[in-house]
Amino acid sequence: MLKEKSALVTGASRGIGMAVFRALGAAGASVMGTATSRDGADKIAELARQDSFSGFAAVYRAGDSAASAGLVREAEERLGGLDILVANAGGAADALLLRMRDEDWERVLDLNLSAPFHLVRSALRGMMKRRHGRIILLSSVTAALGNPGQANYCAAKAGLEGFARAAAREAAARGVTVNAVAPGFVETDMTAALPEQAREMMMKNIPMGRAGTPDEIAAVICFLASDDASYVTGQTIHVNGGMLMG
Repeated sequence: MLKEKSALVTGASRGIGMAVFRALGAAGASVMGTATSRDGADKIAELARQDSFSGFAAVYRAGDSAASAGLVREAEERLGGLDILVANAGGAADALLLRMRDEDWERVLDLNLSAPFHLVRSALRGMMKRRHGRIILLSSVTAALGNPGQANYCAAKAGLEGFARAAAREAAARGVTVNAVAPGFVETDMTAALPEQAREMMMKNIPMGRAGTPDEIAAVICFLASDDASYVTGQTIHVNGGMLMG
């Protein structure tokens, strides 16, 4: 499905990012994954060896514009070009709005909105020149629903979806698609740490009655990365078990 394609996945050492890294590799792509530490990067490289696909790893901290540009250059050099960018890395710093510190607002916007902007701007140059590219940005159902205590995160993800639509319009004529994927409640190590009462409340809002899995999100991303999705751009694809409909 993705044979002879090259991909960059940020935040690939766990959760959804790890599932995407492995799914793209299983589909035939050469993939570079990033982590925030050398130990995380070593873990990613070992996964590629275990799964027997062409995989590389790099250390990358989202929010540094110079680091983002350097990461794209490194991916292009090591992979021989870049066909697919999956901007998955992000982070949260939750607090009620009246108690939210300026630095928490700015940090979350840097991680979840500014960092993808820098990555996309760098990746687009080569993609538009080659007249082919797939850019997938990880949003969240909270961008549409809102979530108490996450004004910064919700704002960043909503901005990311608007950014995806604008970038899609600019890149479409050069064969580059830009889409966002918005997961709902997904089983990861982060959500596993939630109190049982919080999990039960969340489940009540999911018509399917269960959390999603990272592999289910990765499957949608693999589709958007493929030639089968060549006529899909500027969209936010919700994968949430019915938590949000419409």
